[in-house]
Amino acid sequence: MAGAVRQPIDIPAFERYLERNVPSIKVPLDVKQFGFGQSNPTYLLTASDGQKFVMRKKPPGKLLSKTAHRVDREYQIIHALENTDVPVPKAICLCEDDSVIGTAFYIMEFLDGRIFTDPAIPNVSPQERKAIWKDAVETLAKFHRVDPKSIGMEKFGRHSGFYDRQIATFRTISKAQAETVDIETKVPVGNLPHFEEMVEFFSNKDLQPKDRGTFVHGDYKIDNMVFHKTEPRVIGVLDWEMATIGHPLSDFCNLTSPYIHTGGHPGSTEFSPEAAPGLPTREECVQWYSNIAGWNPTSEVIWGDAFPRFPGFGDHAGYSSSICF
Repeated sequence: MAGAVRQPIDIPAFERYLERNVPSIKVPLDVKQFGFGQSNPTYLLTASDGQKFVMRKKPPGKLLSKTAHRVDREYQIIHALENTDVPVPKAICLCEDDSVIGTAFYIMEFLDGRIFTDPAIPNVSPQERKAIWKDAVETLAKFHRVDPKSIGMEKFGRHSGFYDRQIATFRTISKAQAETVDIETKVPVGNLPHFEEMVEFFSNKDLQPKDRGTFVHGDYKIDNMVFHKTEPRVIGVLDWEMATIGHPLSDFCNLTSPYIHTGGHPGSTEFSPEAAPGLPTREECVQWYSNIAGWNPTSEVIWGDAFPRFPGFGDHAGYSSSICF
């Protein structure tokens, strides 16, 4: 949950901004910082009247990527989805003036509910576990069903070629990594073994999934959702910084990736119906998704499961090359 502030902000300047621009948030504020999985620093704001809000800001300093940490895009997609059947926190305001607290930020409502960091969802009944997973899957399908044009977001990303663009990016990164010079041998690290073979495989149009273009979240998984305190339903999807228009298969495979992982995270429950009764089968997830999304990913899931392993392989090389500097 939220605790001590690790990345301080200028609270007096922040409060002055709120007094001028968002008078519904009553100052003075009590400010705490969330600690779990936040690439954009995230703060819990408690107003003087007891209302709670969440503020997310771009990290300080020079960022490696111009496309990462785009809090303006997070705000844009959350705000646009408010009038759809996709549950999101209400967007309050966006400030792109760096002079206020150092970097751009936005504020949204605080959702008081449950966040499950373990996809096996321990400590609930088998019936509730299944219902929670069903609503998570159906919420994803509803999101993919939203027409970007219908909410003024048709320019939020390219509507085709999602996987080809990803492959091109991975090739660029891999080339840069290969040219990294080992500090001891003074020799470039070199290409990843079989990298071009992997590129050839994933670029093969006969094997690639049928090209589609929908909204994609980019990191859709159980722990990026807030569930109702007592009911098995999603009340808000969080962490939209990677959202774009792309292939919906990527989101579905990310959500259901626990089904293909052989080992769990330390402290997590084994992800199996034997260890966590009530977990749906992946086939059930496919059916729930298909009933709402209007397309069935069954024939494409294996490819979709394999694709993230391709950039994942490159990540290990990136770590190795960073040691060489």
